[in-house]
Amino acid sequence: MMRYCVLLFLLMLLPASAQQHCGYDFTSYIVLHIHEDGKSENISGLKVTLVDRDGNPAVNTNNSLSWQRAGQTLTFTENYQIGSDGKKVAEPNENSKWYFPYAKDTYLLSVTNEFPADDYQVRIEDTSVEPVFKTLVVPLYSYNMYVLCTGQQATQFGRKLNKPVKIVLEREK
Repeated sequence: MMRYCVLLFLLMLLPASAQQHCGYDFTSYIVLHIHEDGKSENISGLKVTLVDRDGNPAVNTNNSLSWQRAGQTLTFTENYQIGSDGKKVAEPNENSKWYFPYAKDTYLLSVTNEFPADDYQVRIEDTSVEPVFKTLVVPLYSYNMYVLCTGQQATQFGRKLNKPVKIVLEREK
């Protein structure tokens, strides 16, 4: 009888462990490292917008592209550091961590796992009073996505997964 009780307990425990979820379930990220040629620092303060193949801003209708910002145009945000209280820090320090820990100083956009990256592009604009950089439109591909919480092993051949898209901006003449 005791054997059956232990077996029943183990059978109940197994499905519970198989149902554990990751904090990023059903979400992927597109991560952009935007810099100048010959420099590694990310250029801050740019307007980075997701656009369709015709250059129109992508609107997140019925959360079809992202679980955030329903009905809004999807724009990238700069990754930032947070303190131990989980709030954005004004001045990074040794105790602060990156909001999105898988990428450092980059631009981020949260998308669904089914996001059709091959149908979209990214428009990068310097919208400052006196723009320093030229506007650039860069196509996206499915391998540009940071796919998180997957049980699948990364491919051994081809482009390495979960790497930022490296984008080099040119200065205005």
